[in-house]
Amino acid sequence: MKSLVLVVAAVLAGVSAQQQGGAPEVAAPVLRVETRLVNVPVNVTDAQGAAVGGLTQVDFAIREDGKPQRIAVFEREAATPLSIVMAVDTSGSVLTQFRTEKDAARRFAKDILREQDEMDLISFSEESDEIVPFTNDAKRIEQGLGRLGHGEDTALYNAIYVASQRLGEAKPDAERRRVLVLVTDGGDNPLKREMSYTKAIEAAQRAGAAIYPIIIVPILADAGRNVGGEHALIQMANDTGGKYFYVTGREDLKAAFAHLSDDLRAQYLLGYYAPKRGHDTSLRTIAVSLTDAALRGKVSLRNRTGYYADAR
Repeated sequence: MKSLVLVVAAVLAGVSAQQQGGAPEVAAPVLRVETRLVNVPVNVTDAQGAAVGGLTQVDFAIREDGKPQRIAVFEREAATPLSIVMAVDTSGSVLTQFRTEKDAARRFAKDILREQDEMDLISFSEESDEIVPFTNDAKRIEQGLGRLGHGEDTALYNAIYVASQRLGEAKPDAERRRVLVLVTDGGDNPLKREMSYTKAIEAAQRAGAAIYPIIIVPILADAGRNVGGEHALIQMANDTGGKYFYVTGREDLKAAFAHLSDDLRAQYLLGYYAPKRGHDTSLRTIAVSLTDAALRGKVSLRNRTGYYADAR
């Protein structure tokens, strides 16, 4: 959600007089009107999971906390700018699997970045470190991937919080889409727990970030594997309008990045101006539907499910 301030200044005759050596300048009254644009990227897919194109603004309806909202912004196959943070888990359990597959991440950066886009690269294990600040130069991301280090424990929720903070500092375009790509096995086992799931998802929602976890699974059928972190990531993806991918081998990782790129290219972007509710700063729910009842039964929609009213 973005805050737009429109300033209208009425210049009094005294200003002109002062410029001509006359009376002192008189303060001009300023009218400030604040509106808040809520962006809602939406993916529409058919029963086979293929993107559904060709829809128009009249095909969609938005409700906030159950109340209909007027769609003020509509983009097909969203050409709007992207701010992406790619956060790579460099703990031992992931880096071994990821080391020989950095070309997939490089290709993703090269394919997705346009002049109006930007990407930030973060590595995380016990700590989160920014390797490359926001840039639209895929070569810098490639070089950063070559500098990934190695850690032991994994502070996953802290990484999500830090990455969300970076997305909150991205370019302030009103219609910019914000995306967090996580390459991790889903484990959260920091030496000192400083961040919870609740705080991490709140930070992502405040930043307007869609979370896309690429979950590295060395042994998919391992009955002793702790899947709690994986389930948490899946829930985060669902709540923020992102999508998760399981990766067990080289081709899976390449395919995950390719599907992620396709997913971002096939989005519709809807936007509406949030209704004012005094000093309410709570989480507001968002529901998107299709106006054609027959079409509703044939497709699935994926979008963020809420935002914080005081988020910038």
